[in-house]
Amino acid sequence: MLQTRITDLLGCRYPIVQTAMGWVADPHLVAATGNAGGFGFLAGATIPPEQMEADILKVKSLTDANFGVNFHMYQPNAEAIVDLVIKHNIKAVSYSRSPGKAMIAKLKNNGVVCMPTVGLPKHAIKAVELGADAVTVQGGEGGGHTGAVPTTLLLPQVVDAVGEQVPVLGAGGFKDGRGLVAAMAFGADGIAMGTRFLLTKESPVPEATKQRYLSCNNPGDIVRSSALDGLPQRMILNPFLSELERAGALKKLLIALRNGLAFRKFTGASIFSLLRSALAMTKEGELTAAQAIMSANAPMIIQKAMVEGQPDLGVLPSGQVAGVIDRLLSCEELIAMIVSEAESALNRLAQTSKQ
Repeated sequence: MLQTRITDLLGCRYPIVQTAMGWVADPHLVAATGNAGGFGFLAGATIPPEQMEADILKVKSLTDANFGVNFHMYQPNAEAIVDLVIKHNIKAVSYSRSPGKAMIAKLKNNGVVCMPTVGLPKHAIKAVELGADAVTVQGGEGGGHTGAVPTTLLLPQVVDAVGEQVPVLGAGGFKDGRGLVAAMAFGADGIAMGTRFLLTKESPVPEATKQRYLSCNNPGDIVRSSALDGLPQRMILNPFLSELERAGALKKLLIALRNGLAFRKFTGASIFSLLRSALAMTKEGELTAAQAIMSANAPMIIQKAMVEGQPDLGVLPSGQVAGVIDRLLSCEELIAMIVSEAESALNRLAQTSKQ
């Protein structure tokens, strides 16, 4: 009952996708997702270029399942990641800002499935025009950069706009089998989840940070803020975010420059390449100059919580669904639970329709 166009396209057992969260979607999480029957995306925007190939090979050593790689079109090593994806026969790529037509054509000509994440129907239409093979639509409940329209309104709009042409995945607010069935009722071909996979046993996030997520029992405390990089992003409200929201423009700029330089050192990118990426974002109208500078702020502040296990000294990107998650499961347990609940719900609906 759970075979859809997306399972056929990606070659996975179930229409359940693990999103590529920076610092979180590492080889062990991706492989565990694939081994459990889902489809995982490896984060490719927050690691040094030379580590990308090692991570791809590590996933391959842990699973025979298909998986994907995420990248940002403006990151300095974007073309190198595309070459690695093709070299290692990676099944799919995901991205939030569409690469140019030439890069998409290169991927598609080598059999790579292109799956952008979008936040509005017009973005989905444009992505399909550029060659997307499927789209993930994230509603306002989703974590990280997100819009304001809830998934229940946005998902059917995108299905109506492009669903006859390509498979559509729903993201933002999903954690169980009931959610999967609800997404399918809206016309989606499956669901994509980030926060729910972050809160699994295979997630590399330190225990202190996981417990901070689990202790957040009020979805209302998971807010949209532009304080981090100038764009709306959903995060758990904590002391650091509160302080960042109160900071003036100069203090934010100093923080951004400091962390931008730290990220440059970590990734091995040159100052020139980072400035060139920022300039490209401003030319494309994606960000203002100030926002482009501030975008360098995000990775290293997020790292404080996601890698160093200091949840009060960094920011905590999160979907609102964290407010209703109270336990860690393994990826196998999670996907098995979602599948069982979804099949039960579908059977229940089938019985109801017969009465």
